[in-house]
This record gives sequence, C-alpha cells and structure tokens, in this order.
Amino acid sequence: MAHTADEEVTTAGTAAPTPAPDTPEPAPAAGRAPAGWHARLLAAGLVIAALNLRPAVTSLGALMKEVRAGLGMGGALAGLLTSVPALCFALFGLAAPRLARRWGPAAVVCAGMTAIAAGLVLRPFLGGVPGFLVLSALALAGIAVSNVLMPVVVKRWFPDRVGTMTGLYSMAVAGGAGIAGAVTVPLTHALGGSWRLGLLSWAVLAAVAALTWLAISARGRTGEDAAPAPGAAPAAVGTSITRSPTAWALGIFFGLQATGAYIVMGWLPAIFRDAGVSASTAGLISALTMVVGVPLSFILPRVAARLSHQGVLVVVLAVFGLSGYTGLWLAPAGGAWVWAVLLGISNSAFPLALTMIGMRARTGAGVVRLSAFAQSVGYLISIPGPLLVGWLNGATGGWNWPIALMASLMVPQIVAGVLAGRDRTVEDEI
Repeated sequence: MAHTADEEVTTAGTAAPTPAPDTPEPAPAAGRAPAGWHARLLAAGLVIAALNLRPAVTSLGALMKEVRAGLGMGGALAGLLTSVPALCFALFGLAAPRLARRWGPAAVVCAGMTAIAAGLVLRPFLGGVPGFLVLSALALAGIAVSNVLMPVVVKRWFPDRVGTMTGLYSMAVAGGAGIAGAVTVPLTHALGGSWRLGLLSWAVLAAVAALTWLAISARGRTGEDAAPAPGAAPAAVGTSITRSPTAWALGIFFGLQATGAYIVMGWLPAIFRDAGVSASTAGLISALTMVVGVPLSFILPRVAARLSHQGVLVVVLAVFGLSGYTGLWLAPAGGAWVWAVLLGISNSAFPLALTMIGMRARTGAGVVRLSAFAQSVGYLISIPGPLLVGWLNGATGGWNWPIALMASLMVPQIVAGVLAGRDRTVEDEI
C-alpha cells in the first residue's frame, strides 16, 4: 500500500518515545512546518548547499593534469587523491550526529559551507602538496557533514514533502557536479589560464551558501521553529543503530551504488578512448551520464515516497545498469552514447538511497543517525572499487574483466536495495 504525505506525518507525530542517553533537540511536527518566506529561504538554502556538495571534487578532476604539474605531484599520489573524497565522507560524516545534537542541523550546515569555502580559497596557495591535501580534507569535511544532514533538514522542516524536497536537492547535487565538471576548464581559461584561480572560483558559491545558512541558523536560534507541537513525541533513538538490519542494508546499498558511480565517473572516459573514441567525444559522452541524472534526481524521490516498498525501483535501475555494462562489453564504441544514457539512469540510485534514508526512520533523531551510519558505511565500501578496476585493467591489459566486475556488483546491490526498501523503520528494529 502506498504511503501518502498525511500518513507519513501521522506516523511521525504518534511514535512512542524511546529513552535515549543523548536526545537531540526535538524536530517540529508537520503542523509547525515553516511557511511563507521562511519556507522559501529554507528551500533556497537546501538547493544552494546541495550545489556545493560536488564541485570541490569534480573541478579538481577537470584540472588534475594542471594541478599535478603545478605541484609536482606524482602519479601514485594523484591516484590516491581520487579516493580521498570517499574516505573523508566516511570519516567526517560520523561526526555529524554529535555536532547536530550540540548545535542544531542548520548551524552545522552553515559551518560545513564555511569549511568548503575556506578549503577552496586556501588549498591552491598554501603548503605545496601537503597543504593542498590538508585543505582539500577541510573542504571535504564540510561536504561530509552536509551530506549527512541534508536528509535531516528535509525530514525536520519538510516532513510532508520528503519526496519532493529530496528530489530538489538531489537534482542540485547532480547539477553542481555536472556544471563544475563542464565549466571549470573554460572558466580557468577565462581567468587567464591559472588552475589556482579556476579551483578557487568555486569558493564564491560556497560563501553564498554559508551566508544563506547563517541567516537560517540565526532564525532557528529564536526558537520559532525549534519547539515541538503539542503531542509530538521526542525524536530519540535509544539503542545503537548497528542493531538494525535495515540500517546495514541501506549502508551496503549506498556503498555499492556509490562504487558504481565513482567507477563510471573515473574510468568511463578511458574505456571509450581505448575503444577508439576521441578524447573530446569521450569527455562529452561521460558528461552525459551526469546530465541524465539531473531530471531523474527530481522524479525518482517523488515516486519512491509514494511507494511502501522501493525494491521495484532498485531492480529497474539495476536492469538499466546491467544493460549498459553489457553494451560496454560487446560494442563500447559502437553504442557509446546509448551505454552512457543507460549507466546514467542506473547511477540515479543515489537519490533513491537518500529518499529511503528519510523514509526508514520515524523521527528526526532516527534520520540523523541512519544518515550518518548509512553514508559512512557506504563511502567506506566504495573506496576499493575504482582502485580495483584500475588494477584489473593494468593486470589484464583490457577492460573485459573490469566491466565484468562492475556488472557483478549490481547483484548484491539489488539484494541490499530490496532489503532496504521494505516498509519498516529503524526505531521499530532497535
């Protein structure tokens, strides 16, 4: 049976309280959701923050050759740098729940945007390779805590529009990644050809986001949106989230879909180029995988929120992925544009995973812990995938075994996604 928005709100408002040693500040019930200009400010802040969750990574990828030359960075270190984002997302994301309990989600997102801006401003100019890595980690830490708290912000302030708002910010995440990947090189040329200025330019967008969330967090401190409505249950999860099978299923699903996305983003151009596609065309084809995800990132969460079990969407997306990998195996150059579209559709499992995080917890406290756990576990799972694909390509001298690996990962992704999509909450399990 499909859930309606009203049913979700009723469930959230009537949950039995669960004792907890450290209960976060209570989220407003659906009846106290923001309205008017404040709702518009929150929606704008959500979109602007989401636009900042990938440019620090994709802009660096676009200028990696220039960065390596400018810093004297060796190939091994540059390769390791591609795994740093996932590692930082996993490690720093674990801090988000504690920070949100202490300061509130809005203030932590504001601090995250500030860290992104500071890291992007300083990393091109300070300390050579060590300084570049440390300041990249600062920006990635800001992204990590914001990654975790975006579903929490949606659940807290838009409890009756979880699917719509998740779709909105997921679309902004995909758009930010695609725009940064496509615009960074021409923007660098327009700024005189300096890769340092090209990377720094994305700090402007982060600064705008930080100011927006400063205004949101300042309003939150007035208490107008912090108090629960009468009868609302405390947002608490008492027992460790690791005791929830759904949390583990979500973490594994998140990790496997992230693995596929990182492999496609990192290695798809090389697969096409080795098949005889020109470098410029291979770049355009690969960018198509991200562009395809923009409208789907808005549509999928809205569809998922209306279903009681999201497993059917998991299976459908996986079928597109398996079809794309089969095409890459049989005729990588002949149907390159088609395979890119199929893989772009498959990679839309990311907004689906975010939507399920918001739906698999009844309370705000449940969402923040589930989001931190699933994303941290997931990003840790995703780290070896791109490295293993590169090793298999070097060891075999071709792409058949790497493509076979990519396709085989879709099987456990289906299993984990179907289990994570069942109509239950982590509070009920723990």
